[in-house]
Amino acid sequence: MDAMEGKSKGGKKSKNLLGKYELGRMLGRGTFAKVYLARPVAGGEAVAVKVLDKAEVMGTAGMGPRVLHEVTAMRRLRHPSVLQLHEVLATRARIFLVMELAPGGDLLSRLAALPRRRLPEHTARRVFVQLVSALSYCHARGVAHRDIKPQNVLLDGDGNIKVSDFGLSALPDSLRDDGRLHTACGTPAYAAPEVLRRKAYDGAKADAWSCGVILFVLLAGYLPFDDANIADMCRKTHRREYEFPEWVSQPARRLVSRLLDPNPATRVAVEALATHPWFKRSLSLDSQLGGLLNGQPERTLAFQVPAMNAFDIISMSPGLDLSGLFGNGKQNREKRFMTTASPELTLEQLGRAGRKLGYVVVGKKGVECLPLGGLSGLAAMSVEMSEVAPPLMLVELRLEVADGDGEGQGFGWEELRQELGEVARAWHRCQDF
Repeated sequence: MDAMEGKSKGGKKSKNLLGKYELGRMLGRGTFAKVYLARPVAGGEAVAVKVLDKAEVMGTAGMGPRVLHEVTAMRRLRHPSVLQLHEVLATRARIFLVMELAPGGDLLSRLAALPRRRLPEHTARRVFVQLVSALSYCHARGVAHRDIKPQNVLLDGDGNIKVSDFGLSALPDSLRDDGRLHTACGTPAYAAPEVLRRKAYDGAKADAWSCGVILFVLLAGYLPFDDANIADMCRKTHRREYEFPEWVSQPARRLVSRLLDPNPATRVAVEALATHPWFKRSLSLDSQLGGLLNGQPERTLAFQVPAMNAFDIISMSPGLDLSGLFGNGKQNREKRFMTTASPELTLEQLGRAGRKLGYVVVGKKGVECLPLGGLSGLAAMSVEMSEVAPPLMLVELRLEVADGDGEGQGFGWEELRQELGEVARAWHRCQDF
């Protein structure tokens, strides 16, 4: 009996993998592998099982080393944004890679399902922060991915990314005596110019170029370089022949330009991106929360909300707001809403919404500020609450944006509004959106 078959209680055949996993429906298939949904017989979370035929792998030039590279690389990597390899099983005929399940599909499919095939800038930043975190971790452990593209970026059930497919990855023993890699591989539209030109290259710097292409795709909805003729594509990459759409902010453009530098010696490294202003605005909660709180737990904040008089209310009327005449972008940086919720509940809901939208929300001394980050260069949301008439309160939100960072245009106000739900009873007049 095949190692993937067994008998159920009803006498029907069921796919059972070596008595450890019950295989379910097929999730996908490629030239050499099929991927199944599976559940551990002993109980636990569902997994994905990649099934390879040994005869096909061994009989196809280059496939054996590719599978070995994938297993070796994934075994040494343990990161929240890298797809986890749980174990490797084998029979005489097949190889089984038991991996973490990513039910959200791949990033390319997710983008293709969007009307404009792109993400809002604040969402793109959240995805990109996770990608950079994963690759920085890989590079620190001597692993260069060499095939970074949206098809190899998977999504879990919460929309967090999982970098996958390390079949073309390079390990330290792949380096030649000159400390460089010499094997041209990857997908041309995402490959660095030095790889396309078949020159010796630094794997980590090649990954940085691929990150630049992905960031461009996330923001623009199309590839910066796309040509069926590889020679023409090489010329375009070397000359930086790409154009940003008008909606991409200047800070994002500068970051993409640093990544899509045809000279690997001056191209920004993935590990150096944490100091870039655009990148720093959305450091992940898990990696930064402890440092932001200086090891101290968050405290329950007590509120004393000042009452408003008639003059205060009238002075905030949009008809008397002259700020737009001075071009300070106030409509992109400030919003107001009315609420009957308590100050504590309002602040708590703002914190939850911020975390879900990819911003770190941390309470600090004083009750009138919600830092969205807390480190130099990160955006912060100041929150002021004023009592109009018990229990009605006016909540004013102000986005403290770093100079030159788009005046708040990339912030997802509409998404924040939806996340607040019934807490935000009435937002300020729609023209302020």
